[in-house]
Amino acid sequence: MAARRVLQGGALVALAGAGGFAAITHSLSDHDGGPTPGWIHGRVPSRAEQLRRLSSHASPATPYDVLIIGGGATGTGCAVDAATRGLNTALIEREDWAAGTSSRSTKLVHGGVRYLEKAFKNLDYGQFKLVFEALHERNVLLRNVPYLSNSLPIMTPCYKWWEAPYFWVGLRMYDIIAGSQGLEWCRYLTPAQALSRFPTLCSHRADGKSLKGAIVYHDGQFNDSRLAVALACTSALAGATVLNHTEVVKLLKDSEGRVVGATVRDNLSGKQHNVYARAVINAAGPFSDDVRQLSEPNAQKMIMPSSGVHVTLPDYYSPENVGMIVPKTKDGRVVFMLPWLDQTIAGTTDSSSDITMTPQPTEEEIRFILDAIADYLTVKVRRSDVQSAWSGIRPLALDPNAEDTASASRDHVVTEDLDGLITVTGGKWTTYRLMAQDAVDHAVKVAGLHHAQPCSTAALKLIGSEGFYPALFTEIAQNYVVPHRPGAIDTHVAKYLVASYGDRAGEITRIAEQRKLGRRIVRGYPILEAEVVYAVHQEYCETPEDFIARRTRLAFLDKRACEQALPKVVELMAAEKGWSRRHAHRELQRALAFLQTFDSPTHEVEAAAAAAKTR
Repeated sequence: MAARRVLQGGALVALAGAGGFAAITHSLSDHDGGPTPGWIHGRVPSRAEQLRRLSSHASPATPYDVLIIGGGATGTGCAVDAATRGLNTALIEREDWAAGTSSRSTKLVHGGVRYLEKAFKNLDYGQFKLVFEALHERNVLLRNVPYLSNSLPIMTPCYKWWEAPYFWVGLRMYDIIAGSQGLEWCRYLTPAQALSRFPTLCSHRADGKSLKGAIVYHDGQFNDSRLAVALACTSALAGATVLNHTEVVKLLKDSEGRVVGATVRDNLSGKQHNVYARAVINAAGPFSDDVRQLSEPNAQKMIMPSSGVHVTLPDYYSPENVGMIVPKTKDGRVVFMLPWLDQTIAGTTDSSSDITMTPQPTEEEIRFILDAIADYLTVKVRRSDVQSAWSGIRPLALDPNAEDTASASRDHVVTEDLDGLITVTGGKWTTYRLMAQDAVDHAVKVAGLHHAQPCSTAALKLIGSEGFYPALFTEIAQNYVVPHRPGAIDTHVAKYLVASYGDRAGEITRIAEQRKLGRRIVRGYPILEAEVVYAVHQEYCETPEDFIARRTRLAFLDKRACEQALPKVVELMAAEKGWSRRHAHRELQRALAFLQTFDSPTHEVEAAAAAAKTR
């Protein structure tokens, strides 16, 4: 199997063969550092400027080099890759950056422990290659955006005598494959040590099995939608035209039937634009088939959707800096329980799903997760502790006749249809950069973009990273004067701002000082009013949903707190954007409706009925 795959007109083209591992290792070792481009310190162009740029490419005589459809992990990654090669690039997203799958991940930057197990059990070179590739990309991501990512110890509890040596050998192989780019070696903990590290871990389960110890290994963790926003803004600073809330409604073709652009609609104004490009990349994730069918309605589908459901629980469910993996639940799935943004998230993957823009977890899926972690915890796991629940749809690129999504390889593919439309899909967040590199490489080749420079993203620090250092929060705290009360900024807020914005956290505090917007938007969370203003002007935040779900993560952390914060968010956005009172009311109602998808429909009905009885 090739190290990465490209399909062209339905045929498989090998990008790397038996020497794939060596080639990957070599390509990564060649990009351990480099000069930081000066443009990374600039300010992103406004949406109005981006629309003006877009309109200047409305003729076949003035095409972009590359037009990218889809603003998730892969699409924003493609935009950074193409723009930093010196290509004239446009990125179009119909909703918001990471509005779909890319904001609904497990928040792990990982090689895939499950895939390694399959590789050995089935002697599957493809799965082994996938782990090897992802472990090296894990290191690249942690290095290039350090303020949004970190190393996280993850514990695998053992309740059978054979589990400790079995998991230790497997996880030690995981570390060996990572090589010099590994994080820390896995190690065995005695039962007493395991309970000390993870106090809520159960020493004796209900089935009578006692804790035999635990294996701790390390993987990466990150803030997924904030990374997508950073990628979109980085590509804009590099010269790309980037527009969210802009939808492709038609693909444009030349006289030979090849795709040469698209008609796009600005969903905020309703205006349409023709946009021409030498190469068009479809990076629409689960909706890739919809884009392909704009060109060829009868195109064979290549996406099999796989749903992943997660719930957010209070912080006391897990220690502050240790996660847990349940390697096999009653039905064979994996459940993670991880600390994230001062809360605990738990979830599983690989459920069949329909493709929709607003997936919603079922009550059955939520109960399954709670039951799975209850077997391992001393905490009384309660449905009422669920602060938020969400579902994400992962696009698996595989044989459309396959039915078992868990058995599919998570490798990515790059396809070129007969009409010249390039599609990149599959993969996962950890390997977004490689996916983008493969897609842009293919676009350069087929479109004859000979002026393109080599890919440089393996060494590219993203926006906010260049001036970041672990103690930056102290500088933010000391240099900020709270406008509404004497004294320095709360340390928790300073750490949060740096972990969200990196070296641009100081811009938030300047807005807070100058405009007296230093108050929190809701009790219990470190999100400041000033962030709304910054997001509107510097991160293409166009709707309240953009802010509560992708610029901050409040919708994912606490649905009820988010409902309380929304009126203030809408008020601040209305002031910046000049919305009328009627427009602001519509935005508030739409955002409240959006929040209802962060719970199961059944529970929403039950909660409404209970509330009615108390009146």
